[in-house]
Amino acid sequence: MDKSSEYFLVKKNAVPEVLLKVVEAKRLLDLEKVSSIQEATEAVGISRSSFYKYKDDIFPFHEDTQGRTITLTFQMDDEPGKLSEVLGIVAGVGANILTIHQSIPINGVATLSLSMQILQNTKDVSRMISDMENTDGVHHVKIIAKE
Repeated sequence: MDKSSEYFLVKKNAVPEVLLKVVEAKRLLDLEKVSSIQEATEAVGISRSSFYKYKDDIFPFHEDTQGRTITLTFQMDDEPGKLSEVLGIVAGVGANILTIHQSIPINGVATLSLSMQILQNTKDVSRMISDMENTDGVHHVKIIAKE
């Protein structure tokens, strides 16, 4: 496999600061809050060479997934309404649920697999995952597939 086409999904806190600043500079340019790359790089505190080096290699997760399918897996407490709460988060961002598979709960905890289609009008997917992780009774949300 060509190494230049490999992708990794990394949580924000594991990404080097320079890459996050490149994303922010690109956002400033997209929103036309600055008129040049020079202004964007000065605004976020990186060199133009750093911007050019990484600009084609890093994108916010939600931009890279539109029109695609992602599959999440997680464990959740077996409590009435807990699945409904998670599905409400998915609906809140406008993703289309394709499949739901929930195992039989063992010791009060069920494993859930959830596949969804990310549509053009889907809001921030990374925020959706964060909201799921922060839901009481939901344990370690993981992205296991992205197509």
